[in-house]
Amino acid sequence: MADAQGIPSQPAPDGDSGRPDTTTAGRRSWPGWRWVVVGVVALALVAAGGVIGGLVALRLRPAFGTGCSVEQTAEQVLPTVVTLAVQGPSGGSNGSGQVIDNNGNVLTNDHVISPAGSSGTIDVIFNDGRTVRATVVGRAPELDLAVVHIQPERSTPVINIGSSEDLRVGEQVIALGAPLGLSNTVTTGIVSAIGRDVPVPADNGGQAVIAGAIQTDAAINPGNSGGALVDCSGDLVGVNTAIATVPNASGEAGGGNVGIGFAIPVDLAMQVADQLIAKGSFTPVYFGAETSPISPEAADRLGLDGGLVVLDVSSGGPAAQAGLKRGDVITAVDGKPTRSADSIWLITLTKKAGDRVRVQYTRGTEQKTATVTLADQP
Repeated sequence: MADAQGIPSQPAPDGDSGRPDTTTAGRRSWPGWRWVVVGVVALALVAAGGVIGGLVALRLRPAFGTGCSVEQTAEQVLPTVVTLAVQGPSGGSNGSGQVIDNNGNVLTNDHVISPAGSSGTIDVIFNDGRTVRATVVGRAPELDLAVVHIQPERSTPVINIGSSEDLRVGEQVIALGAPLGLSNTVTTGIVSAIGRDVPVPADNGGQAVIAGAIQTDAAINPGNSGGALVDCSGDLVGVNTAIATVPNASGEAGGGNVGIGFAIPVDLAMQVADQLIAKGSFTPVYFGAETSPISPEAADRLGLDGGLVVLDVSSGGPAAQAGLKRGDVITAVDGKPTRSADSIWLITLTKKAGDRVRVQYTRGTEQKTATVTLADQP
């Protein structure tokens, strides 16, 4: 199959429906790559050979080759990283996660737990072999994130929460976990790129998106989905989610690591996790405008590279209060171009009600700027 951008994708057998439409990744000229959700291949391995695996990845803030003890960081972080063994109506699968608070909440990918359905089971396995039954707290399938809960023991280790905002391209990374069932494996690499919006398969042929993904060449392999990306201090900076693979001669995805992996930034992951823990679901902030990508012909007439045409504004909503009107063409939000249908949604994902965003738009031939104060969904 091929996704909405024409990039061939391997479908997830038991994900959840995501957001279709375009992302910036879809405009990149990589027709030979396949975006593969890491847990998809892991599911096949579990069914065939009972493989259980999970991966954690780490980031170094210091310059190349300096200031980071891989051994010390691995020793600190591994006890907080868990493997999720999932049993559902269609069989078993596995992935990874990390304990994010003292209440026993575990952050992972939605596609890791979705095969359990409503009648399956999810077991959390610690690196010392201890196994605890988990329950689902909440899911955000459109972002491929989920939280499950275990009854914590007094000694249950908790990962430190860091920030992905200051990540730099070229910084070293370290990966820990049990790829393909090889427990406590450690691999190294660098942060290859930041800020990519990467479409990944979801349930029923749908699509999710890794918004603002961290790209790394640290080895991420099947069974690693949901694992942690942390810095040398052991602080969580991302959630490993997908890899790109080179198709074989028959056009099928190879399924192994080729040095291109993607992680969800922790700033977004924790914003989603906090909502899932608080109310069981994730709802992004309210912008208050219905938009659609401008046609190339209209963009040419207006001298624009692209943008979103405002089809309607909600009366009394944030966009209306900022002065936006039907027919305006939004060209950027917070300095980021708005060229795809999901642009505003993606840009505002990490925002909270009350946050302000700067909107650049065109009305007729006049260029304007407005400040939109985001709100909770009505």
